[in-house]
Amino acid sequence: MGLFSKATFYTTVNHMRDLPLHGGREVAFVGRSNAGKSSAINTLANHTRLAFTSKTPGRTQHLNYFDLGDHRYLVDLPGYGYAKVPPDVQAHWEQLLSQYLQTRDELCGLVVIMDARHPLTERDQGMLDWFAPTGKPIHILLTKSDKLSRQESTKTLREVREFLAEHFPQCTVQLFSSLKKLGMDEAEAVIASWFAAQE
Repeated sequence: MGLFSKATFYTTVNHMRDLPLHGGREVAFVGRSNAGKSSAINTLANHTRLAFTSKTPGRTQHLNYFDLGDHRYLVDLPGYGYAKVPPDVQAHWEQLLSQYLQTRDELCGLVVIMDARHPLTERDQGMLDWFAPTGKPIHILLTKSDKLSRQESTKTLREVREFLAEHFPQCTVQLFSSLKKLGMDEAEAVIASWFAAQE
């Protein structure tokens, strides 16, 4: 049984004051609105509707908590960029995101979802800049890698690794495909190690 196999919806939060006092540890997933974050979560959990996927980017508008058992939680964060929402709503998300990422003690690592065809956008780098000062680990899933040839995906992975080594040395990165179920074991092993390090 995998780390995510028992995932069940736990709660949804729209304000910092409502964050749950569960006494456990959290790993958060974040990414640009159309990078495939919900699909990646569903693939890891082997569950088609755990995280809400949509043809309309930006549907995750709150912090959605999923219980993995043993006081471990996955937190699905609002996507950034792209979403067609009013400016005041966008500003609220961004404040909620930055506060959560920078101050949440229970958070033990961040998984950043990037489209393998367009990695390290300005928004992606901004997210890394926000979180890096915490010193907590970051793991990047380069999703939709099935849409690249093997040669292209290998080149992209190498280039992203080189960028991270120079600018964000606590980051690791891998290729991932929800469609082909590529990279699931590697992602799960990284996240499991974060939880284990906190025990």
